[in-house]
Amino acid sequence: MNTDDYQSIFHWAETQMDGEIPSFKTRLNDPYTYQAGFGNTFESEAIPGTIPHGQNNPRRVRFGLYAEQMTASAFAAPRSHNQNAYLYRVRPAVAHQGFSDLPDNTDTESCFLPINPRVHVSPTQLAWLPFELPKDSEKVDFISGLKTLAGSGEPTLREGIATHIYTANVSMEKRAFVNSDGDFLIVPQQGALDIQTEFGPLFVQPGEIVVIQRGQRFRVSLPNGASRGYILEIWGSNFTLPELGPLGANGLANKRDFLAPTAAFEITEEHWDVVYKLGGKFFASSQEHSPFDVVAWHGNYVPYKYDLTKFVNVGSISVDHIDPSIFCVLTTPSRDPAAPLADFLIFSPRWDVASHTYRPPYYHRNVASELMGLIYGEYGGRSDSFQPGGASFECGMVPHGVAYPEFKAASDAAPPEMRISKGAIAFMFESSRAFTITDWAWNSDKKHEHDPKMWDDLVAPQIEELKKLQLEQNAKK
Repeated sequence: MNTDDYQSIFHWAETQMDGEIPSFKTRLNDPYTYQAGFGNTFESEAIPGTIPHGQNNPRRVRFGLYAEQMTASAFAAPRSHNQNAYLYRVRPAVAHQGFSDLPDNTDTESCFLPINPRVHVSPTQLAWLPFELPKDSEKVDFISGLKTLAGSGEPTLREGIATHIYTANVSMEKRAFVNSDGDFLIVPQQGALDIQTEFGPLFVQPGEIVVIQRGQRFRVSLPNGASRGYILEIWGSNFTLPELGPLGANGLANKRDFLAPTAAFEITEEHWDVVYKLGGKFFASSQEHSPFDVVAWHGNYVPYKYDLTKFVNVGSISVDHIDPSIFCVLTTPSRDPAAPLADFLIFSPRWDVASHTYRPPYYHRNVASELMGLIYGEYGGRSDSFQPGGASFECGMVPHGVAYPEFKAASDAAPPEMRISKGAIAFMFESSRAFTITDWAWNSDKKHEHDPKMWDDLVAPQIEELKKLQLEQNAKK
């Protein structure tokens, strides 16, 4: 099966052929092996017998390797929140030749406070047509192709969120990237990503996601040519699984379906540039050896990926809609215990069976900022042109819902039990925080606004009867 084949399935279970073939946990075109689990303490060795046991920092590590710890939480954080990893490598990361400033990428943004003149506050429902890939005459890699849409907060304050898109047509050559601000959740929409990390390689295709956590070095290659996708960046927190509550132990994104890499090291003695993002600014550190020389590692602070076709949808089996929180794959806590900093939700193939129920998304106002994208297929919950590779935005407490033709069609006839979102996956970056829009997104020639006229016909069909009843009630006062 190739990438397109996986886009037509209802759920990953289809690939297992009802037990007629040996089971497998990764797409057949994925060249790598992985470890399964979420939040586990993993260990991996490219050469067996490398990891020391009973201690982390022996006087001598096998092969003369250097022990290096990556600490991602306060040293004395509770065990449930404590994150770290030990890497045993040919040269420690400190072996570099210093830092130099890189020119600002004017298409990216990190300060979303309204006092920043480069961001815009707007209640208008906005949308963008698919963002263009680089021209063949351009050479744009993953770092150079980053562009910011919207966000909230500022990374040095250690709480906030940014949403980006990336477009690239060349691999990163002898170039690595480190996000010192926060975690990246990357959603490829077109073209696979072959990602080299210090912990080992990850192969990520449209329909899968990958999380590269703060401080972890990585390099992106493009095995299928040009690529485009979306990024959710969080500051001051880490992604975790949503609580399941009355669902019990199973459902939504199951822990064992998340995959972490296995160790694979590279020894080269040639010039490399490691690009750091710190405070939204970019810096370069040069070195004369590969940054991916980790022979073995152990810990719970690792990059990981997840196949969205494995998501276990739940919903009403009687009447009404359940709130969209049931579509949450990953969440990240904020300082407000009752509101997440960010949620990553998906809308994938599933059954819709609610009886006596208005089936389309109901008319809605809620406190969340919502930025949506479409990975592939067609999304039936939208009244406007919503295409793969584009995006839409709605800020908190602004009303949204479908136009009258969709309302009338859903109200006139009782729909059958049916599969919806066939051959499609849409997603939402949702946050409790108010977003501002970047200059780049605001001035993009791909931007268009929802035409308010689409809702002009939304009038109760019995409005004349209601007017008459209103008159009768007023007469009794």
